[in-house]
Amino acid sequence: MVAKYGIKGHLVRDISWLSFNERVLQEAQDPQNHIHDRLKFLGIFSNNLDEFFRVRVATLKRMAQFGKKANVHLEENPKEILSQINTIVEKQQIAFRRTYTHIIKELGGYNIFIKNEKHLSREQKHFVKKYFYEQVYPNIVPLMIESLPQLPLLKDKNIYLACALRISTHPEKKRFALIEIPAKSIERFIILPSEPGEQDIILLEDIIRYNLPNIFAPFGFDDCAGHIIKVTRDAELDIDNDVNMNIITSIEKGLKNRKKGRATRFVCDRNIDTDLLNYLVKRLGLTHSDYINKGGRIHNFKDFMKFPESVFNDIKEHTKPFIHKDLVQPCRIMDILDEKDILLHFPYHSFDSLIDLLREAAIDPTVRSIKITCYRLAQNSKIINTLINAAKNGKEVIVYLELRARFDEEANLYWKTKLEEEGVTVLVGVPDMKVHAKICVIKRVIKGKISYYGFLSTGNLNESTARIYVDTCLLTSNKKMLRDAEYIFEFLAGPEQHQKSLLKCKTLLLSPVNMREAFLKLIEQEIKNAKRKKTAEIIIKLNSLVDRTLINKLYEAAHFGVKVQLIIRGICCAVTRNSKFRTPISAISIVDRYLEHSRVFYFYNNNNPKVYVSSADWMVRNLDHRVETAFEIENAALKQEITNLLHIELNENVKARILDNKQRNHYVETTGEPFRAQEERYYYLAARTSSEH
Repeated sequence: MVAKYGIKGHLVRDISWLSFNERVLQEAQDPQNHIHDRLKFLGIFSNNLDEFFRVRVATLKRMAQFGKKANVHLEENPKEILSQINTIVEKQQIAFRRTYTHIIKELGGYNIFIKNEKHLSREQKHFVKKYFYEQVYPNIVPLMIESLPQLPLLKDKNIYLACALRISTHPEKKRFALIEIPAKSIERFIILPSEPGEQDIILLEDIIRYNLPNIFAPFGFDDCAGHIIKVTRDAELDIDNDVNMNIITSIEKGLKNRKKGRATRFVCDRNIDTDLLNYLVKRLGLTHSDYINKGGRIHNFKDFMKFPESVFNDIKEHTKPFIHKDLVQPCRIMDILDEKDILLHFPYHSFDSLIDLLREAAIDPTVRSIKITCYRLAQNSKIINTLINAAKNGKEVIVYLELRARFDEEANLYWKTKLEEEGVTVLVGVPDMKVHAKICVIKRVIKGKISYYGFLSTGNLNESTARIYVDTCLLTSNKKMLRDAEYIFEFLAGPEQHQKSLLKCKTLLLSPVNMREAFLKLIEQEIKNAKRKKTAEIIIKLNSLVDRTLINKLYEAAHFGVKVQLIIRGICCAVTRNSKFRTPISAISIVDRYLEHSRVFYFYNNNNPKVYVSSADWMVRNLDHRVETAFEIENAALKQEITNLLHIELNENVKARILDNKQRNHYVETTGEPFRAQEERYYYLAARTSSEH
């Protein structure tokens, strides 16, 4: 259909992702943000880029090397994409270093100074030496790598001090050593004794640098230079989907292989000793085609997300989440849900209300069972503790735990053991598929009558990320929805035996069953209305828009004059301007203090709007290779609430960037008063749903 109208073209997924990360870097550059937040954005940018190299660059390299044998969805011309990535990343790294330099200068205006080992006062030198021997030295093991038959495995996510050692009387005799920086066990930012009115900070690696002569002097070396290096490795877990192979064994094997994954990027201090660099590159098996980045002294900038707040005296406390007015304790949440559905919008609403619902179910004698899916959990999860208490109270508790949540696999293996020790039934492993749906079903029996309660959400059941991720959660007692959710759990309990269970769902849209087709029909209805000269409008909010079938349908909608408005935080592969579009597609991205994570869909439907909320992005992996849900908001008041929130975002003119065909990340032009959506959303919800307003 799209080809019929001459509409074609999609932006490259990985280039679009780099454009998103540039928006993160723009936040670090924005002087309107507090300097502490700007340091955090530098950390987020760096962490994002590391993950990009671990996953996407590694995948593209496999595509280029093995083609169809790579067992991944092939991009067109992966070698060309890799070349573009290297060019863009190099430009972004230059901008990153320039931004960091500016921020360091601005820190001086706060009388905050990051010192290195060469710029310490006498008192600070004494402190650094004492701190090293008391705190650091017991946690490091210097390795003389030339004498080792095999170079020690350089761990992904870690940084190392690569040392070039000399004896001043024999400078031609050079030796090399490695020291792993113990940033996981010791804070990386150490506050130094400072002059009155000043705050001096030193990085952990510079404390080690200062003490290098003391470490290596016993071996006769009196000229020691240390340079930070880091290796980023291929992090894709190749899970064996053979159902005869235990999924736990498969993941444990995959985790071991990840640690030994091929290096996809090597970063180092641009002033590193040339002989040392050549030696390391050779021993790591890198070539000139690999991404070798020479930067500044500091790497693993992700740690700047934890830059100490205590050195600032003007940080305003971020807005605290509030309890939804209908859920203020003490109350019986299930009784309230008998009367109406409730929408929670994190991080504005408190995540405690979900904990309260589960806690209530755990002790209510009429509750028979709790079934829940978990993807990424908090480190000290209150969700898990509440479920364990429910099991101790005699409830049947069934947890589907997705062990293949990337980079959370080890944590989820731990939670599996913990839950099973406490009598909770843990389900894991659907062959060829991840379970990304966020659902909970509570079964209650009163005088022989069964009733259901629960929630469906766009976000992970994680009280930590719920403070910074924007998500939507529906609390409901809707029997049709929750019966469908029961069918999902029936499938999860035995994917081979209950393959048809998902087909029983009548109310929820499901991946991989019918979600794409359902959204295609909803778009088609808007196209039909546009052809009849009726108002036709679509608003879509996603993290990522990649699926070509759905993008092509949006192109068709634009061709026939449907008003299409996109709010895409991250990857957007759709072009927004085309001569064949009767109505150009409007697309913005909002990057601000909170991470926009909810997926929301609005269809005008001839003035009878249909509004859906989903756990799924419009990507092939979400629609074809994951269990995902989308649910319709049927209550008129809640439907209007979501519609109003979407329009608040569409009116954003402070943190919104225009997503155009050239991915230039221009800010939306500010006309009139500044309108910052995340702040306006808080005011709207506080006025509407807060008990304090």
